Amino acid sequence: MHATPDGTHRFHARHAAAVAPDHARAFEGLALSSVGIGTYLGNNDDATDARYAQAVSRAVQLGINVIDTAINYRAQRSERAVGKAIATLARDELVIASKAGFLPFDGQRPTDPAAYFDATYVKTGLARKDEIVAGCHCIAPRYLADQLARSRANLGVETIDIYYLHNPETQLDEVDRATFAARVRTAFEALEQAVATDRIRFYGTATWSAYREPDASPTHLDLDELVALARDVAGDRHHFRFVQLPLNSRMPEAATAPTQRGRPLLDAAAELGVYVMSSASIFQGKLDAATALAWTRTRPKLGTALVGMSHVEHVAANVTSFRRPAP
Repeated sequence: MHATPDGTHRFHARHAAAVAPDHARAFEGLALSSVGIGTYLGNNDDATDARYAQAVSRAVQLGINVIDTAINYRAQRSERAVGKAIATLARDELVIASKAGFLPFDGQRPTDPAAYFDATYVKTGLARKDEIVAGCHCIAPRYLADQLARSRANLGVETIDIYYLHNPETQLDEVDRATFAARVRTAFEALEQAVATDRIRFYGTATWSAYREPDASPTHLDLDELVALARDVAGDRHHFRFVQLPLNSRMPEAATAPTQRGRPLLDAAAELGVYVMSSASIFQGKLDAATALAWTRTRPKLGTALVGMSHVEHVAANVTSFRRPAP
């Protein structure tokens, strides 16, 4: 089971009277909320797990059906908290996104991370040492298959709707462009196979600076090139359909800087048929939440503005950006 057109439209129809007319965003037949809940920050403890589960449940009650996480967030605990929250909800109404790339811990940070990674991933044959960069990042197909299986188990779902390569530009700190392109291509091949076997629906890239920085930057990513790789792997019916990057009034480059062949990322993505989700939508809490989120979620060509919400109070504050005042 996964998000479906019928399910996501049913979700938004149920909330239509209480939300702004532009809250539901259409893509690939689905209806996605203009604001999504993120699960990045917080301590690795039971209390934070419980708060995230409560926040996710409350967000869905108030009209948010996009839930974003990653296997390395809080040592896999964020995925597990999301899984607990959605266990009794209508799965076909929810768009669940996760990420793989950074080697995750399991529950807590170990005393010796390098030894843990070696025992868990290298000695088990899931990743060769030369496939791991920065001591913590890998996009090799065997590794991605393992991470996807763990994430599906953590979330308690058969299919993850959106599966991102997490900061793939990390690879460019240690490998040349040709090697990077070859690694991304094999990753895309693995992800297309995951689509074919119903383990994921779509895939993409979640980045920090790579799409926003000038093309002369060593870690710059060119969206046209990545879409071309996906087309080379799977033709025009490829499933590379999502990207995630920061966007807020202090970091407006995705909407304003011509970093993608003379156009901003939002324009490039719209031309290429790629849906954009913003991270850091309220500048990681450094801006007034209501004002910042209103600015971000209404940027032309942005799909969903993601906001970390680890407390139900965060949810209450952030939904004001798209909910209509009570009559």
